[in-house]
Amino acid sequence: MYDLIMKKRNGEELSEQEIRHMTQEYVAGNIPDYQMSAFLMSVYFKGMTDKETSVMTDAVARSGDMVDLSSIEGIKVDKHSTGGVGDKTTLIIAPIVAACGVKVAKMSGRGLGHTGGTVDKMEAIPGMRTSLTQEEFFEVVNKTGLSVIGQSGNITPADKKLYALRDVTATIDSIPLIAISIMSKKLAAGSDCILLDVKTGSGAFMKTIEDSIALAECMVAIGENSGRRTAALITDMDIPLGNNIGNSLEVIEAVATLKGNGPKDLTEVSLSLAGNMLYLAGKGELPACIEMAKEAIVSGKALENLIAMVEAQGGDSSVIKDSDKFEKAAFAYEVKAPRSGYITHMNTEACGIASMMLGAGRETKDSILDYAAGIILKHKVGEYIQEGDVIATLYASEEDLFKAAELKFIEAVTIAKQNVEKEPLIFARIEKDKVEKYI
Repeated sequence: MYDLIMKKRNGEELSEQEIRHMTQEYVAGNIPDYQMSAFLMSVYFKGMTDKETSVMTDAVARSGDMVDLSSIEGIKVDKHSTGGVGDKTTLIIAPIVAACGVKVAKMSGRGLGHTGGTVDKMEAIPGMRTSLTQEEFFEVVNKTGLSVIGQSGNITPADKKLYALRDVTATIDSIPLIAISIMSKKLAAGSDCILLDVKTGSGAFMKTIEDSIALAECMVAIGENSGRRTAALITDMDIPLGNNIGNSLEVIEAVATLKGNGPKDLTEVSLSLAGNMLYLAGKGELPACIEMAKEAIVSGKALENLIAMVEAQGGDSSVIKDSDKFEKAAFAYEVKAPRSGYITHMNTEACGIASMMLGAGRETKDSILDYAAGIILKHKVGEYIQEGDVIATLYASEEDLFKAAELKFIEAVTIAKQNVEKEPLIFARIEKDKVEKYI
């Protein structure tokens, strides 16, 4: 290991055999954390070649169980989001794609800190099971066209160890290491096609479009080199997606979107993601696939698919059919504009933290979630507000949570006399050897 650290420190390329051996030995406990930390720091400063990144991704993916989805009929397509605030797109696009005849067998994560997790949102549905046996998982996908569950079994144990180490050694924000972490899980999950939703902006992990494109190109190359059709969209997370932040609030908004009544930004991003998933699955050219996605909403088929999945996983579908049946928060509090002007910016991370302070997110892995807590935005960037207008409503089970959350939220909102130029929701699209920019 000393030799490998020195080799990478000097900017040399490691061989496939060296990378695979290192990964296996680290998982087995034969390489100490202090040496792997030194290796990760060498990667942080010297980077990795495309070949090194692809090989290490495959080695990490194969460090545990590789899911075999062959017993699910047809093409399987997966989607990964790099995380954000108000990002409930999985609950919208998976039913749309399934309604168009493409299977979605998806493993999702929980939220931590300011970002929400799809599994937490699903568990806001009473009775919903997100932990299924492999046989149950396959059965639900074959029956309803989709299933979304939490990561289970021994998937990518190398990634769990490496991520924990990166978290405490200041090596999180390295593009090859991020790509390895994300794509190893996607490869291990077994789908034929992978769409990546790379968020950019104040509420995202990647703060600039340039970094987001670099990460997307790296991940698309890994996917394609591993025989999976892969593409990526760079989407805006400089503003929360949709109007609702918080678990049951986001499910309610996802259902409204599937009924054709969702916010414009959430609907646009969801249709683009769903269209790209259908395109990767070979359903036609991209414009036709986006139209197909729109039709799945208009016809009501996408909503039917969501209801079918909820029922198959033990959930109470009555809250999907009538979202007023979701349990309500005990208390609500209106945040009023401190002055008149245009909302020119919303620090999305701070909005997410305000929601977490109300009980909608986790400060630590052991935090208990309040599914009904959260924020509903009444105004967003580009809108003119008068002093005293309600700009958001906060929801919580305890009134004494409101003061600190309100201060955090107000701090997140910039109000100015001059309006700002509106940014697009989708900045770029990346396929193998192809980058289309929309800005």
